[in-house]
Amino acid sequence: MMASSTSAALAGAAATVLVVDDTPESLRFLTTVLEGAGITVLIAIDGSAALDLLEHVTPDLILMDAVMPGLDGFETTRRIKADPRFRHLPVIFMTGLTETEDVVRGLEAGGVDYVSKPIVIDELLARVRIHLANARVTQGSHTALDENRRPAFAVDGQGVPRWFTPLASEMLERLFPGWTGRDGDLPDPLAAPLKRLLAGEPAVDRIALEVGDSKLGCTLLRRTDGDEWLFRLSEQRDQDQERLLAERHGLTSREAEVLLWISRGKQNREVSEILNISPRTVNKHLEQIFQKIGVENRASAAAIAVGTLNG
Repeated sequence: MMASSTSAALAGAAATVLVVDDTPESLRFLTTVLEGAGITVLIAIDGSAALDLLEHVTPDLILMDAVMPGLDGFETTRRIKADPRFRHLPVIFMTGLTETEDVVRGLEAGGVDYVSKPIVIDELLARVRIHLANARVTQGSHTALDENRRPAFAVDGQGVPRWFTPLASEMLERLFPGWTGRDGDLPDPLAAPLKRLLAGEPAVDRIALEVGDSKLGCTLLRRTDGDEWLFRLSEQRDQDQERLLAERHGLTSREAEVLLWISRGKQNREVSEILNISPRTVNKHLEQIFQKIGVENRASAAAIAVGTLNG
C-alpha cells in the first residue's frame, strides 16, 4: 500500500482520490492522469489494503477495480458501505465487464457509477469531477456540524445510519456500552423510536430517552433531497436538570428533585422510593412546588417542568 498524501482534502482544497487496483500499469496510468488534473492520489493494491488505509485516512472518492484476486471490488465496496463512517464516499467502479448484470452488481454493492476499461481519460475525469462535486454538497452539512462540534448524525429513510459526527459517536458509545458507530445501526433503544418517527407514528420531531442518570434527546433538524434525515443529539444529566428547575422556578434542591421525577410520570410512592423519603414528605414538597410555580395540580407542574427542560 502506498500513498501520495497522508490526509484527505478539505472542502476548497485539492480533492483526494483512492485508487484500488492490483495492476501496476493501471496504477501508474491513473496516478499520472489524476495528479495531472490536480487531484491527490492514494493507492491500494487490493481490497484488504484499501480497508486498512481507510482506518487512517478518508478520501473524497474511490476508484475501485471490480475484478481483483482475493477481496474483489464488489465485496470491498460492500464492506466500505457497511461502515457508517464511509457511507458518504462515492465509489466509481473500473471494469472490463460490460454485461448489464455486472454493472447492476456494482451499483448494488454501493457504487455510484462505473467506467469501462480501457479507460477513456476525458470520460474518467468528467465522472470523477461530477461525483466529487455531488459528494461535497452532501458532505457540506456534515463538515459544518463537525467544525462546530455538534453531536449529530444522519440516517436514510429506513433508519440506517449514513454518518455520525465525532461527538455523536462519543456520546452514544458512552451512553450505550458495547455499541460502536461501526455496528451499522443505531443502539436498539434509539433505533426503534426513531424508525417510528420516520414513519410518522406519531407525528413528532423529537425523541426523549432515559439512559441511566441522563436524558438523551434526539431532534430532527431536516430532511435533505437525497432522502437523508439529519438529527441532533442532546444530553442532560439529572443534576443539570435539577439545577435548571431550581434556578428557573426558585425551588430548593429537594423540591427540584421531586419535580423532575414528577415530570417523568412517577407517582408519589415511586418518588419516595427513588429519593428515599416518605410519601408524606413528597406531598409536602409538592405543596411548596405548586405554590412557587403558581399551579394547583401535579399535571400542570409536570407540564411546566417538561417545558422548562425542553425549552
